[in-house]
Amino acid sequence: MTIRVVLADDQTLVRAAFAMLVESARDMAVVGQAATGREAVELARSARADLIVMDIRMPDLDGIEATRLIAADADLAGVRVLVLTTYDTDEHIAEALRAGASGFLVKDTRPAELLDAIRTVAAGESLLSPGPTARLIARFLRSPSAPATGGPECLSERERQVLTLVARGLNNTEIAEALGLSPLTAKTHVSRIMGKLSARDRAQLVIVAYESGLVTPGAC
Repeated sequence: MTIRVVLADDQTLVRAAFAMLVESARDMAVVGQAATGREAVELARSARADLIVMDIRMPDLDGIEATRLIAADADLAGVRVLVLTTYDTDEHIAEALRAGASGFLVKDTRPAELLDAIRTVAAGESLLSPGPTARLIARFLRSPSAPATGGPECLSERERQVLTLVARGLNNTEIAEALGLSPLTAKTHVSRIMGKLSARDRAQLVIVAYESGLVTPGAC
């Protein structure tokens, strides 16, 4: 199965470099390139994209607003967004996740890591790893200005345990090992939690966990 990728960045050379990299992978194809956020939204619809690699700083419509429009469109429910960011724009990470992005990368990431990230996000996973980045996200999600997204009150105790581990960056196999479950059972729990919380993907589960206080900044 070929992953259909749209590249959104206002720098032509950056798009060209990413396009060459993506096209070098046998399981991916670039189906469109956008220089603005508005073009990215239009291509998400017209190019039948599976995933958009989205820059944040773009003219006409920035990447966060473009992500928000894509996530809010029921016809684009299957389109994932992988946001590009830099270390000097940390606050944009939380904004992008709230807007509906499934993950983020820094622009100087290694080529192999970008390809792996595309595969991860296209498969419905979130690109959120534990460590300083997770704590950074937590800090902004728990800021006084952060809007509440609703809590996990409807979840069972086991589901709350699973949600906590998802928020800490564990994948299904690691969750299974931590709780003494089979990987399939862990996957079933995650899918059921996403359904109960009306979450698009694991990234939104992380937001719920932090904003509800189920997981707190600095927790390990």
